This record gives sequence, structure tokens and C-alpha cells, in this order.
Amino acid sequence: MGSSKAGERPSGKAAKKSRKESAKKSGRKSAKKDSAKKDSANKAVAVAPPFPATGPGRLPAPKPAPGHLQERRTGAGPSSATEAFRVPRLVPPFSSWSTVGADIGPESEKQAEKAMEDISERLAQLQERLYAQGQAGDRRRVLVILQGMDTSGKDGVTRHVLDAVNPLGLHLASFKKPTAEELAHDFLWRIEKQVPEPGVIGVFNRSQYEDVLVVRVHELVPPAVWGKRFAQINAFERRLYRQGVTVLKCFLHISPETQKERLLARLDDPEKYWKYNPGDVDERAYWDAYQAAYADVLRRCNTLVAPWHVIPSDEKWYRNWAVAQLLVETLERIDPQFPPADFDVEAERARLEQL
Repeated sequence: MGSSKAGERPSGKAAKKSRKESAKKSGRKSAKKDSAKKDSANKAVAVAPPFPATGPGRLPAPKPAPGHLQERRTGAGPSSATEAFRVPRLVPPFSSWSTVGADIGPESEKQAEKAMEDISERLAQLQERLYAQGQAGDRRRVLVILQGMDTSGKDGVTRHVLDAVNPLGLHLASFKKPTAEELAHDFLWRIEKQVPEPGVIGVFNRSQYEDVLVVRVHELVPPAVWGKRFAQINAFERRLYRQGVTVLKCFLHISPETQKERLLARLDDPEKYWKYNPGDVDERAYWDAYQAAYADVLRRCNTLVAPWHVIPSDEKWYRNWAVAQLLVETLERIDPQFPPADFDVEAERARLEQL
């Protein structure tokens, strides 16, 4: 096929490839610089102990970093995904967060694919232990909260990161525009109903934070109403922690250019028309307002028991790796173990052999 005529925008794969190449050129140049700004702020990241803590108030001994983390470890850079992406207690300006890469993890899509193979295997092992513990009465579980602008990849993370997890130990919940019934209750009512059971990994596609984001940007309720919700959310997440829920909050951070590229890609491919919503274009007019609202969320709801993590999400493969690695590190801090038998193993063996 020949090149497109002057004045025409390339279509299909050619358009997607062209946009991706230009985005990568501009994005990678600023990634290292943006990451350096956060290095000092990310030092000595405090992490809430798993519930309950291992031993007398102690965390499990740290495990050696996997090979795909060690490869990019340079100097005093971050030694874990938790350290790299965790929002520090003194929250830096929102503009300092990069949407492309970090000084940790894979540097290419090929490296990311290899890393994800190892992570998926480890994730499956940890999830099986967590579920087994839950069946034996242990209250611990994990709740992954995914927030981000439209096209940031909330569905993609769920699909790619949790592909290896046994569905029996997984609970997914997506929160869209509240129904009439949900609006008749407190804003946390529909959220609490979806909290995962003990031993289960829960994933929220959007969450309680919609009620301090959308309602604020579109002025659906007065500031006096949504302003009180930050404290209510913090209290809710503290209650979850006391109940054995480890909350892993991830803000999937993309640039407006990347969002535009992804929306155009949906128009370039007839098989993706179903994913396109004209309302997403309308929402782009509120981009700055949403960024200000998210900045407030990171500042006011970044607690020791439920910290935020900012995930560079312009590159899908890096985003998926980052969330997967964070989840593995979270589960490793919980350190789930298979429960011991609550019956006489040898007696049961003897009974079976007699049959």
C-alpha cells in the first residue's frame, strides 16, 4: 500500500504506529529526569505491617530482589516496586510524577514479557496460600484499587496481571455511575458490599474515590459534602486494615497525549468501536480539573495503612509489570502459608489403605 495523501491522517495500524513512535520519543527523554526528582522523597518508604504482623511487631525478613529488578538497580535508586511507586508522606507536586517508566524494572516490552512469566508463577503460588489460609479461618486478604483517567488501563491491568490467578480466590468489582438504589444510601454502601472475603484478592475498577473525583469536577454535590468524604474514606480504610484487609491503591497515570492516542486507536479499529464512548472526549475538557482532584486525593488519603502508588502508565507493558510486581511484594509481606492439617494424617492414611 502507498503512503497517505497530503493532508490526510494515516489510518489503522499505520496511524497507531506513528503516534506510538512520537509518544515514546518525547516520553522516555523525561522519564529519567522526572524519576530523579522523586528519589530523595522515596527513600525509607514506610509500609504498614501486614495484619497481623509477623512476630512481635516485625516485618518478615526482606527477600532478594528478582533478577529483573536487580538488572536496573543503579546506585541509590529504588530497590523495590513499593519504594519506587509509593507516594511519600510528604506528597510532591502532582506535576512531578512521570507517566513513562522509572529507574526500576524492565526497559522494553520483551523484557517485560519475560518478567511477567516469573511474576505470574510467583503470584499464583502466593494466591493459593492466601486462599488456603482463608479457608482455615485466617482473616487476611488483599484489595487492589485501580483509579485513573479514561483509557489509563484499569481493565487491561485486571486482564493481564491476574490472568494466572485462580478465579476461585478472586473477586472483581467495577463501580460505574451510581444507581438510584445506591444513591439512596451512604456513598460507601455499595463499596462495603464488594470488600473481598478472607483469603481472596479483590480488585476494584474505580472505587470510593469516584465520590471525591467525579462529583467534585462536575459539581454534582457541594464542596461541603465531598470535602467530608476524605476523612470518611480514611476511616473506612483503617477499619478494613483492622479486619485484615491489605489495601493496595494504584493511580494509573497517563498523559493527555497518550489518552488521545488510545481514543484515536479505538476509532482506527472497527473491532474496538464498542470500547469507544463519545463521552470520553467530553471528559477531556475537564483534564486539568481531574488532575487537581487526583492531587488532592493523593495528598489527603495517603495513609500508612492504605498508601497510594503512582504507576507510570503511558506504556501498557510497563504499567502491567509495575502493578503485578507491587501485588507480589504486597503478598510477600503478608507471607501466607499453607495451614497445618486439622486431622490425624497417619490415621487417615491408615483408613484409606484399609479400603
